[in-house]
Amino acid sequence: MSEAHPARERLAIALDVDEWELAEALVRRVDRWFGIAKVGLELYAAAGPDCVARLHDLGMRVFADLKLYDIPTTVERAARVLGRRGVDFLNVPAALGGPALEASVRGVARGAHEAGLPPPVALGVTVLTSEPDADAFDERLEVVVSAGCHGVVCSAFEVGAAHARGLRAMVPGVRFAGQDAHDQARVTTPADAAARGADWLVIGRAVTRATDPESAARAVADAVRDHTQPPT
Repeated sequence: MSEAHPARERLAIALDVDEWELAEALVRRVDRWFGIAKVGLELYAAAGPDCVARLHDLGMRVFADLKLYDIPTTVERAARVLGRRGVDFLNVPAALGGPALEASVRGVARGAHEAGLPPPVALGVTVLTSEPDADAFDERLEVVVSAGCHGVVCSAFEVGAAHARGLRAMVPGVRFAGQDAHDQARVTTPADAAARGADWLVIGRAVTRATDPESAARAVADAVRDHTQPPT
């Protein structure tokens, strides 16, 4: 990897592909600018839990975007296994309720501890950026706070509310100005997300389907660097 970009640790590349080889190729192309790999259901189904270690070997932190949705006992056990695997971020939908979110926080922390690893970041998913109506955000934010999560998955428009409750924000739904929103309803640009204080930005098709992924990755990273407000 060439010299890392200053914004690298805040940027997650969405590896929404169905083969490990495709995921690895994407990582190798953008790892100068992106330091986090988002593993969703598609890649997890294709490559299995071993992809976590493989991505670590490539120098990436791993956001397990698996949205565990089950009874609290099952969620806790699955989160514990993922914690032992070394995931750096794990999300669970806040709509599942407080007991399940609390179970995920316990489970992923316990698994990481058993493996001698740092505690992962437990995230509660508030309202998907594909949903145009964010009326449920405030109620779900309260669930996330009460469950002891470290942060939320939300749109850029809700980052301020998350920060006000002491939570960090993982922000998907990021596109360059003028790009097709595809299946996203509440989108923003990398510059706007950074200016609103997003702690981490998840970028997918804006980079992965670009004609020149390296140039697109550089543009995202530069925008985040240039539009991040210094702490007060």
